[in-house]
Amino acid sequence: MSEGVNECKVSRVMESSAGIAKIKTEFLVSAHTRELCTTYTPQKVIDAVEQSVNHAGEVGEPPTKKVKVKGQNKKRPRAKQTPMKEKLCIFLMREESCPYSDSCKFSHDIEGFLKTKMADVGEHCYLFETFGKCKFGLSCRYGQCHTSADNKSIVNEELWRKSQEHMAHRTNSLSKELQTTLRQKKYDFSKADKIQKHIGQQIKDKMQSNSVDPNDRSMAVVVSTQCSDTSASHPSVDDAKTIERDAFVVVDDNDSRNRETVAEKSACISTPFAASSSRDAMAVNGVELTGKESGMESAQQAGRAESHAEAAAADTVKHSGAVTDEDVISLRASEKKRLDFTGLLYVAPLTTVGNLPFRRICKKFGADITCGEMAMCTNLLQGQQSEWALLRRHHTEDVFGVQLCGSHADSMARCAQLLNENVVVDFVDVNMGCPIDLVFHKGAGCGLMTRMGKLENVVRSMACTLDVPLTVKLRTGIAEDKNIAHNVIAKLKDWGVGLITLHGRSRQARYTKLADWEYTGRCARAAAPVPFFGCGDVLTYEDYNRDIATPDVSGVMIARGALYKPWLFTEIKEQRSWDISATERFDIIKDFVNYGLEHWGSDEAGIEKTRRFFLEWQSFLHRYIPVGLLECPPQRINERPPLYTGRNDLETLLSSPSCSDWIKISEMLLGPVPSSFDFLPKHKANAYK
Repeated sequence: MSEGVNECKVSRVMESSAGIAKIKTEFLVSAHTRELCTTYTPQKVIDAVEQSVNHAGEVGEPPTKKVKVKGQNKKRPRAKQTPMKEKLCIFLMREESCPYSDSCKFSHDIEGFLKTKMADVGEHCYLFETFGKCKFGLSCRYGQCHTSADNKSIVNEELWRKSQEHMAHRTNSLSKELQTTLRQKKYDFSKADKIQKHIGQQIKDKMQSNSVDPNDRSMAVVVSTQCSDTSASHPSVDDAKTIERDAFVVVDDNDSRNRETVAEKSACISTPFAASSSRDAMAVNGVELTGKESGMESAQQAGRAESHAEAAAADTVKHSGAVTDEDVISLRASEKKRLDFTGLLYVAPLTTVGNLPFRRICKKFGADITCGEMAMCTNLLQGQQSEWALLRRHHTEDVFGVQLCGSHADSMARCAQLLNENVVVDFVDVNMGCPIDLVFHKGAGCGLMTRMGKLENVVRSMACTLDVPLTVKLRTGIAEDKNIAHNVIAKLKDWGVGLITLHGRSRQARYTKLADWEYTGRCARAAAPVPFFGCGDVLTYEDYNRDIATPDVSGVMIARGALYKPWLFTEIKEQRSWDISATERFDIIKDFVNYGLEHWGSDEAGIEKTRRFFLEWQSFLHRYIPVGLLECPPQRINERPPLYTGRNDLETLLSSPSCSDWIKISEMLLGPVPSSFDFLPKHKANAYK
């Protein structure tokens, strides 16, 4: 018995070193020649592969470079958009009269639209059966079940009334009025601008006193280590206008009414630290004043208090109802509620694949905290509908945050104010971990880690502007062998951050190596007492148990593990390995498709968008290896499976690495793909069958 176990462990180590998962022999495919799937692959990719076959090249010329089958495809083609004139007018879908009449850019020819419309996918419309009414009417690809003979929508009145309660809980949509205001640049960002300018001036003065350029990349680590006593630096105080970070408002001596009430926090946000009120009264922007300067600050605060009292006496605004302390007293820094996510399961913000339907799947299996996909702050400020869609929140997401990405303090502060006043979230996260070149070279994502002056301006300005806690997510550093996160984290906790999450890899490493949980533990100690989450390589409940045991780690963020197996949250909470059947896995995909139709629509555009997001998710989902097929479970996230067959045809199909099989799965639920459909998977190897 012991010899068999030892033999299994030895083979496990050998296979792990090769990066290949060890699967039972009876399920392995012995011989298979991989060929490019040309059915849905763009023609330019096919031409490049065919050109590489001729290794000899032309006479007198060097051989043609062979196209690699590994790596990622860049500049992937986008989905083709249907011309507006071929789409049915949305007002006609709702059986309303179009206010634009002849000037409308959409089609008003119902008969012509029905003739060119693709055949219905099925007989049962999820939207109609769930809500009692399908808002896509005639354009719905399941329309036959809720359309009468005279092309009128059928409505289940009783079910429709009940569904309105849930639909009312949908939040964070971009209204037409707000979009117009943003596009015309008429939104009032005076609050954010005042905060950002004041903090920016403080940082500039501090940097000049230390003879450091705030934008100097080479000084990033020097600043973070040599300026460890910056919390003792004393900001200049403008008597006319003072930015009080402790109050989270902009205080103007000429206007005592410029106070912001505090938004309610979710149940997972705990009570604040207790602190001396006299000590808090002598703190500005989180910097404590001592000795002579604290006395000067006390005198200035006394003068401002007297000025406020005079203004209050002259205030003629009448209040209705009881006046609470919250109406006249602002929060100090020590009183601001902090996040308490200890032991909760946190779904990482995942670009493209971390959409609302996927997050609903994770919530169904036990995830506690969800966060929207990375949103670019400049796009949000411009009122781009596609970017605002990333902020959408489902009513089942009881603890929900959004992640912002940007490189400039002014735009990030403005975006913080915009979200603070127009969306419902429990926290806002700053992206400091995105490794993409397009983002990094603009100074955003990982690029923020190299500019401490700019980072401080971004974080402090956002923390002062927001009523909800501010969190950050970062990597270990830029270069693979130069970790700088511990220096950055030591500063972040002094700048008003409520939670810090570290992805234990550098930008350069990407996913080529395992996450460094030893270094994550070091960073957790540097972050104390601020709550700290670690992230990386959690695929089983054993992985979670190992990582959560790291000292000073409050919790674990789960990213790729949730993409491989969204039921991982159930495994962690029940402390067991779930040998999930192929039928159960297919039911999960069905739920995703239904949630996608609800989120993106059941018309032609919505179905194709749901299909493409499913294909993106399937590029991760197929990597799961059923427990019953593993010779030495559990599966490790850095082990790729060899080609194998499942215990039945459906399991084999779900485990296929070929994108052509993924498309077959989508056609089982969303009908045949259009004739012009093409799809290039993110990873080159998945384009082969």
